[in-house]
Amino acid sequence: MTLSWLHAPVKPLNRDMQQAALARQAQLTKPPGALGQLEQLAVRLAAMQGAERPAVDRVAIAIFAADHGIAAENVSAFPQAVTGEMVKNFAHGGAAISVLAKMLAAQLEVVNLGTVNDPGEMPGVLRHVIAAGTANFAQGPAMDEEQLMRALQAGHDSVQRARQAGAQLYIGGEMGIANTTAAAALACALLGATPAALAGPGTGLDHKGVAHKAAVIERALALHAAHLGTPLECLRRVGGFEIAALSGAYLAAAQHGLPVLVDGFISSVAALVAVRCNPNINDWLLYAHASAEPGHRRVLEALQAQPLLSLGMRLGEGSGAASAVPLLRLACALHNGMATFAEAAVSGKL
Repeated sequence: MTLSWLHAPVKPLNRDMQQAALARQAQLTKPPGALGQLEQLAVRLAAMQGAERPAVDRVAIAIFAADHGIAAENVSAFPQAVTGEMVKNFAHGGAAISVLAKMLAAQLEVVNLGTVNDPGEMPGVLRHVIAAGTANFAQGPAMDEEQLMRALQAGHDSVQRARQAGAQLYIGGEMGIANTTAAAALACALLGATPAALAGPGTGLDHKGVAHKAAVIERALALHAAHLGTPLECLRRVGGFEIAALSGAYLAAAQHGLPVLVDGFISSVAALVAVRCNPNINDWLLYAHASAEPGHRRVLEALQAQPLLSLGMRLGEGSGAASAVPLLRLACALHNGMATFAEAAVSGKL
């Protein structure tokens, strides 16, 4: 399998529509800048969508699920069986993201990339099984090259389905026991940070558990130190199938001009991989929230990202991003629906 699309150029933002949206903001019945970040969001969405009056009525959410071999190092508070069990929960509508997607009238797809306890065929779950989880990256590479390419392609294909459905906004989520360990290791490799600075509690580790997690990551990074020269090789060595799928999705979305709302720590690490592959894709990424996971702040700083929310969330699944969608809708409604000074016969600024 070859992935020639990985190197395709990013679609440029529509600067004419950006200027038109800015001009409209200047004429709305409010002091300039009075709506703060809501104004900036509307203008950014106008540039992304090529429309003076943007909208995010049609939202596509994709959850990528996969297991991790690093779970064998006892780095999670939950057993590995939870990944496959949560795939069933997504399909049955019982997960947080399932409820949020329903509330938002969003399209939700679940993509099973490979779990230890395979839930099998079920309605609402797409099977793109690569393997029953990655290998233990404390002992060797998490993926071989073919597995990495298949995972990246899964993200690309998800974006294509979203585009075919007419989505105006794409959200990627993840599920995989031990994936905060993979994300922290990957962030360390990309940022040159120490595991002690980026490792966090994940699903609920105590202080001792976090220290053990950091030690496992440190040992793994030492094992792979000679091979961490490119973002995709870092991803192959210490990442996960679902993290790679998210990176592929973000690249594909930017290439095709589909705005993305990035979720929390793990999704932001996937975004960091994609941005390191092509810095221009950051124009297409909005960042939903600041996670309670301690490494997230460092990743957001590296991406020069301004998150929309800070609610202490650390669930994953795309739940933080879904929670921020109403803000985007409010930004569009204000931008599109407010009267101008002329329309309202209100005196403007002297």
